[in-house]
Amino acid sequence: MKKEAIIILPDIRSSLNVGSIFRTADACGVSKIYLAGYTPAPVDQFGRADKQIAKTALGAEKNIPWEKAEGIDKLITKLKKEGFYIVAIEQAENSVDYKKVKAKAKTAFLFGNEVEGISKTILKKCDVTAEIPMAGDKESLNVSVSAGVALFRILNV
Repeated sequence: MKKEAIIILPDIRSSLNVGSIFRTADACGVSKIYLAGYTPAPVDQFGRADKQIAKTALGAEKNIPWEKAEGIDKLITKLKKEGFYIVAIEQAENSVDYKKVKAKAKTAFLFGNEVEGISKTILKKCDVTAEIPMAGDKESLNVSVSAGVALFRILNV
C-alpha cells in the first residue's frame, strides 16, 4: 500500500527554508504542501516567481502541488475528516522521540515557525508531537533541516 504524505507550513518566515522543504518533499514523495499564514508561496498573487524559493527548490516547487490555506485550524480539521494522521514536529512537554513515530496510510507533517514553533493550541489538535533530540548546545535545528530528518526517517525513504 502506497502511503500518502503531505506537509503543512504555517508562518514560515524564510523563502529559502520553504524552497528547501519543497526540494526535500520532492525527494521523499510528498504529494502536496499547504502554505498557511504568511508562509511565502512559489508564486505570488501576480504570478511572479519567488526567486529565493526557486533558488533552493531547484524546480521542485513546480513538481509538488501546493495550496495556500486560510487557517491552520480549519485545515487540520479538514485533513482529519479526510483520514490524515497529523504529526507535529516540535519540542513540547508531551512530545515523543521522532524515531518512534510511524507513518499511516495518510500522514500530514506540520512544521512550525523558525522562532516561535507551533502553538500549544495547534499542538493539541495534532495526533502526535514528535521531537528530534538534540545532543549539542543548540536547542533546535533549522526548520528545513528538521523537515529532512523527520520525513526521511518517518516515511522510511
